[in-house]
Amino acid sequence: QVQLVESGGGLVQAGGSLRLSCAASGRTFSNYVMGWFRQAPGKEREFVAAINKSAGLTYYADSVKGRFTISRDNAKNTVYLQMNSLKPEDTAVYSCAARTGYRIVAGPNEYEYWGQGTQVTVSS
Repeated sequence: QVQLVESGGGLVQAGGSLRLSCAASGRTFSNYVMGWFRQAPGKEREFVAAINKSAGLTYYADSVKGRFTISRDNAKNTVYLQMNSLKPEDTAVYSCAARTGYRIVAGPNEYEYWGQGTQVTVSS
């Protein structure tokens, strides 16, 4: 089992940037594909980005492509989400998730472990 703790959320103006971190503990971090998801009030959880175990492959939702970058540091057991050019519609609780296996996938049901989430609020 792996435990995940997100940090880095906050309030930012439209056009600004934030960097989210997700620290993992427990099992070997490099054994997991990692993903970021978000959920706005009254909406379903939405895929944001994912990265494979070696950090050689990434996958993004169309809504964030070109603005967000997912990365990981296996030596630090941490996955990051750099968010630039933020928009009010990016406002949500952002959660990281981990899955065993090798494929990068977007479905939240494919991920076995979840963090508690961190709030990101983008003001207009």
